[in-house]
Amino acid sequence: MTRLDPGAIFEADLEDCAYGYRPKRSALDAVQLTHRLIRRGYTDVVDADLSKYFDAIPHRELMQSVARRVCDPHVLRLIKLWLSCPVEERDGKGRRRMTGGKSNKRGTPQGGVISPLLANLYMNRFLKFWRMRECGAAFRAHLVNFADDFVILSCGHAEEALTWTRAAMTRLGLTLNEAKTSIRDARTEGFDFLGDTLGPNFDPRNGRKYLGASPSKKSVRRIKGKIGDLLPSGNKAPWPQVRNRLNRLLAGWSAYFSYGTRASAYRAVDHHVDGRVRRFLAKRHKEPGRGTRRFSWSNIRGDFGVASLVLSKSRAAVVGLP
Repeated sequence: MTRLDPGAIFEADLEDCAYGYRPKRSALDAVQLTHRLIRRGYTDVVDADLSKYFDAIPHRELMQSVARRVCDPHVLRLIKLWLSCPVEERDGKGRRRMTGGKSNKRGTPQGGVISPLLANLYMNRFLKFWRMRECGAAFRAHLVNFADDFVILSCGHAEEALTWTRAAMTRLGLTLNEAKTSIRDARTEGFDFLGDTLGPNFDPRNGRKYLGASPSKKSVRRIKGKIGDLLPSGNKAPWPQVRNRLNRLLAGWSAYFSYGTRASAYRAVDHHVDGRVRRFLAKRHKEPGRGTRRFSWSNIRGDFGVASLVLSKSRAAVVGLP
């Protein structure tokens, strides 16, 4: 059976700007590069967003991109069948809706295991177009891309870069979401990219301004929601099992957000964990009141074994980890 290897598919197309599905590259690398470029003076930012990208990819052009990399006709036929597969969806009221099918000529099935790879492959057309037209030199800019997310970092030519990008996306059969696409001056306002907010920060110790990267407010809200989902009052699982799941969630989140200024976000998450765990344990043990005496911070982190992002960061700094 032929196996699709993302690394092999993109190996011949590696660009400095592309990070999704590339060997030994990650979203964290893309954030680090974006931060470095901002600090080097590329502060005029096209914060772009594609309108319904997964639903808009034209099948014909997508299959042309696939056929340039995969020669096995059986694999190509399988991918065609995948693209024409009908998808059943249900709304909040449980009503069924069918999408896709043989008559559909656009989009990759949401949730399909190959959809992210195909979407990233089609985005490679835009990256090649950018390189062939030498837009980096023309706009004094760098393009940083991860899957369907990208930003353009320029020195004074963001408007021109955005105009060119609109036209390029039209040629590819795609459109920008104008409501979510904007031009930012990273020296005075932040923008979100891959879960981080990049832009001006202030050092609380001396009040000095610097260009930093930190977990976005949306990312913090999202992890708080996931913590709440793990600790509902009706959860009857043994505490070690609950604690281990919670610690794994926190470890994964902190591993992703291990770059930049993160102390404030870590403290906010720790504080939220303390409150949710305390309420969870107080209810489980029928403790009167809020349970602050029995389930203090030290008890939660010590006896009950809940991880602390702030303390983990401090220990990592001691041994020289990021």
